[in-house]
Amino acid sequence: MTEIEWWDYEDASELADAIAGDVQFVIESALDARGSAVIALAGGKTPFPAYEKLAQAKLDWKKVTIIPTDERVVKLGDPLSNVTALAKIFLPKGARVMPIVPEAMKDYKAAGRSADALMQDLHWPLDFCLLGMGGDGHTASIFPGVDFDEAMNGPKERRALGVMPDPLPPEAPVARVTLSKAAIASSRALMIAIMGDAKRTVLEQAIEQGPSSSYPIGRVLADVELPIDVHWSK
Repeated sequence: MTEIEWWDYEDASELADAIAGDVQFVIESALDARGSAVIALAGGKTPFPAYEKLAQAKLDWKKVTIIPTDERVVKLGDPLSNVTALAKIFLPKGARVMPIVPEAMKDYKAAGRSADALMQDLHWPLDFCLLGMGGDGHTASIFPGVDFDEAMNGPKERRALGVMPDPLPPEAPVARVTLSKAAIASSRALMIAIMGDAKRTVLEQAIEQGPSSSYPIGRVLADVELPIDVHWSK
């Protein structure tokens, strides 16, 4: 497995400051090197304070494209929509925030194919990907379930796919579109942001288990070749 470095912080505010600073540096480096940046940002409660701080950075936001690492198959504007939450923060700055599920579709597989087609127009690999992790070890929307093997082992050129978590998370009981393992693992820079002792224990176990991990995040990280930063606070 690749090198993994842990960064520990006293509280959520310090965590947010560190994440925002690191992501700003990655974006600046991409803009200097290629004239544009494409980044994938996780949903969930942990990283959004960092996004608020990041949005204050003096960057050429018009050259930055932001996609969610995963999205719920719901209408834009729905409270469950990750890209809607990201757009509220970054659209006013001039960034391109790209919806990957433009409408609620009954066929979540079709939603995944649509998202994959949209993403083929972006430059790959991603310049940066920020992952969160659930208490069950899922990351992005790579959950155990009927679509788990496809998310893990589908064609490497596939960027996104539709997935149905099993069981459905009670806080968001809907199908998802997620980046594939290959899309995540190929990122030029990869960061994980988590909070709490329980999640730290799960992540440490997942990393130790490697490619045979029972946790989705362990399986994803086992394919990453570049160093990974883990940002954690209680």
